[in-house]
Amino acid sequence: KQSNALKRKLQSPHGNPPLKRKRKPSINTFKKCATEADIREKGSSSQKSLPTKQLADNRNESRKSKPFIKTSSLFRNNPDIPEIHRKAVQQVQENVFTTDSFSQLDLHPHLISTINTVLKISSMTSVQKQTIPVLLQGKDALVRSQTGSGKTLAYGIPLVQCLQGMESKIQRSDGPYALILVPTREVGGLFSFDTMQKLLKPFAWIVPGVLMGGEKRKSEKARLRKGINILISTPGRLVDHIKSTECIHFRRTQWLIIDEADRILDLGFEKDVAVILNALNAERETRQNVLLSATLTEGVTRLADISLNDPISISIADEIQKVLKPASQADRQASSSSNCMEQENFAVPEKLKQYVMMVPCKLRLVTLAAFILEKCKFEKHHKMIIFFSSCEQVEFHYELLLKVLSGGLELEQPERSSVSSARLQFLRLHGNMEQEERTEVFQEFLKSKTGILLCTDVAARGLDLPQVTWIVQYNAPASPAEYIHRIGRTARIGCHGNSLLVLAPSEAEYVSLLASHKINVSEIKMEKVLSSLMKDDRFKLHRPGSKKSSGTDPQEIRERATVLQTKFENYVHSTEETVRWAKKALQSFLCAYTTYPKNLKHIFHIKSLHLGHVAKSFGLRDAPQNLTALPTAGSKKKTKPRPKRSDLLKKTHGKHRLAEILRSEYSSGMDTGVSKVKKKKKQRKPG
Repeated sequence: KQSNALKRKLQSPHGNPPLKRKRKPSINTFKKCATEADIREKGSSSQKSLPTKQLADNRNESRKSKPFIKTSSLFRNNPDIPEIHRKAVQQVQENVFTTDSFSQLDLHPHLISTINTVLKISSMTSVQKQTIPVLLQGKDALVRSQTGSGKTLAYGIPLVQCLQGMESKIQRSDGPYALILVPTREVGGLFSFDTMQKLLKPFAWIVPGVLMGGEKRKSEKARLRKGINILISTPGRLVDHIKSTECIHFRRTQWLIIDEADRILDLGFEKDVAVILNALNAERETRQNVLLSATLTEGVTRLADISLNDPISISIADEIQKVLKPASQADRQASSSSNCMEQENFAVPEKLKQYVMMVPCKLRLVTLAAFILEKCKFEKHHKMIIFFSSCEQVEFHYELLLKVLSGGLELEQPERSSVSSARLQFLRLHGNMEQEERTEVFQEFLKSKTGILLCTDVAARGLDLPQVTWIVQYNAPASPAEYIHRIGRTARIGCHGNSLLVLAPSEAEYVSLLASHKINVSEIKMEKVLSSLMKDDRFKLHRPGSKKSSGTDPQEIRERATVLQTKFENYVHSTEETVRWAKKALQSFLCAYTTYPKNLKHIFHIKSLHLGHVAKSFGLRDAPQNLTALPTAGSKKKTKPRPKRSDLLKKTHGKHRLAEILRSEYSSGMDTGVSKVKKKKKQRKPG
């Protein structure tokens, strides 16, 4: 009797189906139906009853034979993509170039020839034209100009001119004549130092040097002992040497330059800068001070007050700002909650096209992959930077995209492997990497004509990366100022460039926020990006007797996106290790999502995320059950996660701590324990 009953269940006669299946199919029932149909066929052909274990085996077999069923719900139950209603705003723009040449300035002929031949620059940018004469007169200056406008040379040229022309020739053993503070290792160790070295080519007796976290302190001490005349350093590392290195002194320091001042303050280096200022003032009171920044925040103004002496203020977008002032004052009165920084209008490079794309959480991964393929494989030479909000996400997406997009190309199209691998060259850069590796990656990306750099905000400031044609912000930045610095990696010094901001439907209001700061973005439709998958037959769904692909059939585009998603999921679920990586990346994304500032919580709130859909964008087939330590959208009780979250912070290995997600990006390598504890407390505040 029992076997007959089971048979009846499995056979499903031609009449009505069993009552159990009369309900409307939900999201998850699609894949069940197919496997149950397979079991029904097997049941009708065999007269014996099937034990439970065998049923499970059959189910697994049917899943293997139909791999695409797993992701069949990719285009179902997604939120509607809202229409973007935004006012057309007039963007603030600076004229980057002028027609004036460096020979018009009173500079040493060797310096002019170095600028023309070594740096291959003939005319000045606007910021250089206004800043260099002021600094040559020996005055203090507060310089505000957009990213990529040539601020490094604006202070580098007058500094070298001043030092080479000193009456008594500079000796290496004299120690520092100039101190340049920079926020990150990359800006200090690589870019500013490289620029200074080139400018000093004709003046070999002036020695530049760099101190940065991640290097051995012993070798830095040895260099300080020998003597460095132009000292470039991150604030944390310099403070460490001031406290522990006897031979460091500032008796002859005549210049203090604080580059990227707003970023230095964002990273919590205000106290370190104060320590440095005190050390300088104790040994020599008179010097020339320069403070440079792309954005003018309250903190920068405060820093200018304590470090500059009767400064000349240079702002390139001033004329346009004067025209816009009445409107921005009205804005300020309208929104009483926002401070002066939030109503700042940012200058955007003239030849930069900015785009936004609304993508439901489930489709983020395939859409990103389709965009990379479209720009870096099917179109001619593109160089792309993709920004993520955490180190773990960078690592995970780097491995995933490398294996699925590049690896597949090399395996399936061996005759074109050299071309495709050259076009799809993935690199990564984040704060948890060793300094040596970061330098290597930076140099490799600098030299290559094409490539895709996956990174955190560690690369968002001060780096001059030539020929970058696309900036993709996969995770939205925490402020309009950060948005400006990220997109500032492209369209540098008058070149063309594009930026793409990827937003979920629930984050659509961010576009209006950008518009309120005079930032214009145009919309790219997700469907248009996904249609590029039609050019790649690796993602074709092979059916017997299928017609030739039409190229624009929406159904086939969806099928191909599903095939690509399945490839991602198959790779993620191939080993326990990759599943663990995906969960870790998802966890870090959710952690970063809770750290958006209070004034953006109505746009980026953890509760507006669907955990299952977000998991899909990390190649996970289901929402993980073991993320209880996080305040996720699925957790209804607010009180449960809190104690566990602190445990999580204690247990997790130092370099993966949530409290350090932002700080570690720019760490000088010598952080004090106190500042870390403070940071932890700040970030643990509930949203």
